[in-house]
Amino acid sequence: MQKLQDLLWLWMILGFTVLPAVKSYLTNLRRKLIVAKLERERGTKVITMIHRQGAGILGALMARYIDLSDSEQMMQEIAKAGDRPIDLVLHTPGGLVIAAEQIARVLNAHKPGVTVFVPQYAMSGGTMLAMAADQIIMDQHAMLGPVDPQLNGMPASAYMRVLREKERNAVMDDTIMMADMAEKATNQVRQIAYSLLRDKMGDQQAEEVATILTEGRWTHDYPIHVEELREMGFSVSTDLPAEIWELLTLSNAAQTKLMRVAEPKKSAAKM
Repeated sequence: MQKLQDLLWLWMILGFTVLPAVKSYLTNLRRKLIVAKLERERGTKVITMIHRQGAGILGALMARYIDLSDSEQMMQEIAKAGDRPIDLVLHTPGGLVIAAEQIARVLNAHKPGVTVFVPQYAMSGGTMLAMAADQIIMDQHAMLGPVDPQLNGMPASAYMRVLREKERNAVMDDTIMMADMAEKATNQVRQIAYSLLRDKMGDQQAEEVATILTEGRWTHDYPIHVEELREMGFSVSTDLPAEIWELLTLSNAAQTKLMRVAEPKKSAAKM
């Protein structure tokens, strides 16, 4: 009986400690091998930004967003690329405007070139990063999205619409102040988008696309697929390497680099 209990305890120890550690090690090793293969074949520096939901306190799901920790690490990774082009694998719902803008500007300034791979989605702030790329390679069913800023969980365009459609003396002061912030945030993001696109599309088309993506004509989670992106003037290919999907499959909340819990404060502009 004692031996049976000892074997049971040993099995539990192995199951809860050793085996998960071995699995994690093998998964990370496989990811490193895939990255090394892509870098060798394409002559690039591969960077991943894969944001997933993960288990938080007491098992509650916690969403991941682009935050300032991401921008800090991305700047370091981009610097490591040196004179090599960058392949950026993106899977993110978006995040803080200030963080996404900083990453996008650093990517846009990388002279050897940037290719963004989108296996499933890169919404909002992720779309801003895709704007900084020289080429976007995505699954034929993958999607990008609008980059209109969100304030207090509401579209900036909604606050501005309230002031357009109601008498000012019928609106609370807080709403007027939010509308002012919304207008400034929208103009800021539109200018960022334009600056990222003008060298790729020309001034007029870049201005039109920047307006379309920031004015709030769609819901914030509106999916923009390959055909619509091409109509806007983006350089998009659907020749997505199988290794990109494998990287996404192998990545999880505990193993993915450049991932942080970053629920922005209500006063922060989010994308």
